[in-house]
Amino acid sequence: MLKKIKARDLQLGMHLHGLCGSWMEHPFWRSKFTLTETEDIRRICDSGITEVWIDVAKGLDIPNKAKEDPEPSATQVLTNAEIAPGIETLKPASMSEELQRAAMICAKAKKAVVSMFREVRMGKAISAEDAGELVEEISSSVIRNPGALISLARLKTVDDYTYMHSVAVCTLMVSLARQLDLDETSVREAGMAGLMHDLGKALMPMEVLNKPGKLTDDEFRIIKSHPIEGHRLLVEGKTASDIVLDVCLHHHEKIDGSGYPARLSSDEISLFAKMGAVCDVYDAITSNRPYKAGWDPAESIRKMTEWSKGHFDEHVFQAFIKSIGIYPVGSLVRLASGRLAVVVEQSEKSLLAPRVKAFFSTKSQIHIVPELIDLSRPSTTEKIVSREDAAKWGITNLDELWAT
Repeated sequence: MLKKIKARDLQLGMHLHGLCGSWMEHPFWRSKFTLTETEDIRRICDSGITEVWIDVAKGLDIPNKAKEDPEPSATQVLTNAEIAPGIETLKPASMSEELQRAAMICAKAKKAVVSMFREVRMGKAISAEDAGELVEEISSSVIRNPGALISLARLKTVDDYTYMHSVAVCTLMVSLARQLDLDETSVREAGMAGLMHDLGKALMPMEVLNKPGKLTDDEFRIIKSHPIEGHRLLVEGKTASDIVLDVCLHHHEKIDGSGYPARLSSDEISLFAKMGAVCDVYDAITSNRPYKAGWDPAESIRKMTEWSKGHFDEHVFQAFIKSIGIYPVGSLVRLASGRLAVVVEQSEKSLLAPRVKAFFSTKSQIHIVPELIDLSRPSTTEKIVSREDAAKWGITNLDELWAT
């Protein structure tokens, strides 16, 4: 049985079922656990959260004195079904509006994944359902504007990569699932699978995981064990769905059977594992890694197209391109006028005509006053003629240009 109580009435031994309020205000990466430390109660109260849900079937009940508290709404007793949230109606947001929220989500999500990995290294069991609020927040952002969080999650440092990669793949999986027109339950399962797919890397030696040079054969064998280790951790946690378990174990399989750990091929690989393979590779090659700088988003799509026949499922890969664009946000392109522009948002009308910000003249070799151009408008005479390499033009602030 679930009870809503005042945060001030929390005691050690109670089992938290939920923290009332926005996930962004929560001091923990999860909201369902048994209170064993006084510090956790203090953190809840200091965060400004005034009410919480406790599960008296899994922990202590509220003391008799608090039960008799005459203050209205001191406690509220409901069943699980009665507090099940309905599907929130979310309105589309502009890129600039959603970027602000996405930045906060990225920051909180990184802390959540860092905490998750730390608990794994300490030998604690991980419950997949505990990350449900994080996945919900990410999914909501994708509904409002899919490009914002996808693009921000790509901007990770070398030190952040292992953690933010999980957040990025979660976001890409949610967007891809929506493009494939999957039902809401499947969309969230896909997101959870993306978030948990690399959990096994928490058990990899840090000197191997963050090695700046090429891995030796023995080191590569160690890294290739992370899907099996992650799968084992999730099985031990006893809350991961079959979809989450499958993606964790098989996101490195390839259509031609050359992947790992089971060398599955074609129809032996599930839809969700095929989705995981595409999203995992895209984020990996567009991100700065210990051993290489990330590729331009548009160049990455071109490279993946070359690999697609042996590596990816064609239907899934085409849906992925539609979900992020042929020229994803952050891509550097040359316009017909000779100006360089960075892609700032996708267009619903055409994959070839996104919204861009022109900022550099190749003819004069100088920066110009930035101009926003919607290439999908009938009155626009501009069009994209090629992808460009930022290093070739000495451009180092590309990400600042599209994100502001």
